Amino acid sequence: MAVYDLIIIGAGPAGLSAAIYAARYKINFLLIGELVGGLATEAHKVANYPGVKDVPGIELMNLFRQQAEALGVKIEETAVQKIEKKKESFVVKTASASHEAKTIILALGLQHRKLNILGEENFLGRGVSYCATCDGAFYKNKIAAVVGGGNSAVSSAVMLAKIAKKVYLVYRGDKLKAEPAWVEELLRFKNSEIIYNVNVSKVEGKDFVEKIALDTGKELDVDGLFIEAGVIPSALLAKNLGVKIDENGFIEVDKELNTNVSGVFAAGDITNGSSFKQITVACGQGAIAAYSCYKFLAKNK
Repeated sequence: MAVYDLIIIGAGPAGLSAAIYAARYKINFLLIGELVGGLATEAHKVANYPGVKDVPGIELMNLFRQQAEALGVKIEETAVQKIEKKKESFVVKTASASHEAKTIILALGLQHRKLNILGEENFLGRGVSYCATCDGAFYKNKIAAVVGGGNSAVSSAVMLAKIAKKVYLVYRGDKLKAEPAWVEELLRFKNSEIIYNVNVSKVEGKDFVEKIALDTGKELDVDGLFIEAGVIPSALLAKNLGVKIDENGFIEVDKELNTNVSGVFAAGDITNGSSFKQITVACGQGAIAAYSCYKFLAKNK
């Protein structure tokens, strides 16, 4: 089995950015990712990526991919099932192959916690979104609903209330979990309404979202539904490798994106390096991780 200098696991913004930098450093590496582009491909439009104006997430990620492939990056589009530590290397196993490398960059990303209701998947990108920061600007003077009761949900509702005609915050409990300051700010908006002790049971519409059904039997006419029910870190591979995970399930890294396992780096939304989960942040971490890997390999020749 040929031994790579590096295997990057995850092909979202962090993984693709790491790959672009690794290619320019002339590192012998392989990129493995089940979904090229990651969750960024789900964004209806990305309007905050520097130098690119109002582009669908999938198009932006295709540009990332094209740049990487133009540099000779090899992408294996499959899921990694296991990573094993050998004496001075790592073995990465997929369903059909095993690869060995001296170093690893974990760019595993996050998974949305979904509601698993009727219409959720069908209207993804057509009124259903998991990121108000990404898509909220498109709901100026429209009606939006946010699901959730934590900081992310309430802060998203605050952001939307500044531009939308009406914002509903739908929460299954009888008291929001968000910090009181966020709740107080939301209550200052007369166009906001909090609906307690209820769940969204269905998303309806023709080409785009037109209404949501609640489990009380009531329906709300809305133009968009923002699901802020939390995210699930995809850190199981890292945990099984012995990489340290924080209390929230994120990989612990230092400022150079080293993990506690020598030769293993992590980048992007999966890390505790930043609480601001954005494409630009993930790209920066991918670049840093590739540079740290380059220095590690040079030091350990």
